[in-house]
Amino acid sequence: MKKRYALLWLLLGATLAYATDQNDAKLREKANHLAQKLLLVDTHVDVPYRMREKVEDISMRTAGGDFDYVRAKEGGLNAPFMSIYVPSEYEPKGLAKALADSLIDMVEGFQKNWPDKFAIATSVAQVKAQFKKGLISLPMGMENGAPVEGKLENLKHFYDRGIRYITLTHGKSNHICDSSYDPNHQWNGLSPFGREVVAEMNRLGIMVDISHVSDSAFYQVIRLTKAPVIASHSSCRSFTPGWERNMSDDMIKALAKNGGVIQIAFGSSFVNGAYQKTEEGLWKALVEQKINPNSEEGKAFVKKYREEHNLTYADISDVVANIDHVVKLVGIDHVGFGSDFDGVGDSLPTGLKSVADFPNLIYELLKKGYSDKDIEKICSGNLLRVWSEVEKTAKKLQAEKS
Repeated sequence: MKKRYALLWLLLGATLAYATDQNDAKLREKANHLAQKLLLVDTHVDVPYRMREKVEDISMRTAGGDFDYVRAKEGGLNAPFMSIYVPSEYEPKGLAKALADSLIDMVEGFQKNWPDKFAIATSVAQVKAQFKKGLISLPMGMENGAPVEGKLENLKHFYDRGIRYITLTHGKSNHICDSSYDPNHQWNGLSPFGREVVAEMNRLGIMVDISHVSDSAFYQVIRLTKAPVIASHSSCRSFTPGWERNMSDDMIKALAKNGGVIQIAFGSSFVNGAYQKTEEGLWKALVEQKINPNSEEGKAFVKKYREEHNLTYADISDVVANIDHVVKLVGIDHVGFGSDFDGVGDSLPTGLKSVADFPNLIYELLKKGYSDKDIEKICSGNLLRVWSEVEKTAKKLQAEKS
């Protein structure tokens, strides 16, 4: 009798395991299908600056980096915002605008060199039309407002060149606002000129990006803006307590009330508090010892530090946890993807190492019970809604002025 029951339990266990495997395989298949079917937007990919440092043919599979055409197609990525990243040190040197223009030239070159693969996108309508044609759209966002160089007319210049969001600052407080990374909050938020910048961005139809800004700057933007705003690549401070670079729950609520969207960044330090704290210690050590992390000495130092402090990567489940947190806090309409691919080095989570891995992320969302409609909103619907509202607001403001 005991043998018979044991055999029955074994058969039941095998049946359940088989059913689980079959269900898992179906979810994987569905995730791959949705990745190819849905329009997928990522609001922050640092290809231009990566290519400035090392030129590669991104029309083919590249040995380095997180993005190329082949992997984007595999992952179903249709509209990666090309980050026109300008490091903070370019502002005092008076070189910020020139660098931004050179990086925009580079992105225009992608379209010129590979017109069957890439196309610049400057509107929601273009993104949707190019998606239907099978082209990868390349909208552009400028990371750091330093290239504005204190002249409102430069906003029109960059709008005409295709910039559709501007991250107001980066690692240092600039002439527009204070940075979350900089203890020197010289403006206690926005500068007087920064207030004019927000208004002019609204008028032109450039999305205001509050990633990187100080908390005070964020709340001032929310009070001033006449259009929804975005966080192009930020995550939840709930998982990284005390780290101003991520958004607090109150900030996420204010963003949602404004109609905006937080685009979750994927880097391990953004989504996992233990990793963030340890990595923060690493960067402090590099600064204190005046070591360049990109030098051979720096690379050896980083490797040793990681080993000694057991600095292991976050997991894709941490990214999903951040998405889930936003949804539970303010609903499904205010979250999307802002990976920071090519911008966070080798700190990407396990299971999410390149643009080819978006199906893994969709699979994890399906496992959490997200519907196809929910996933469509996260993939692009929420961001495109905000962008559309910014376009409508600009037309309204321009009509009022004429």
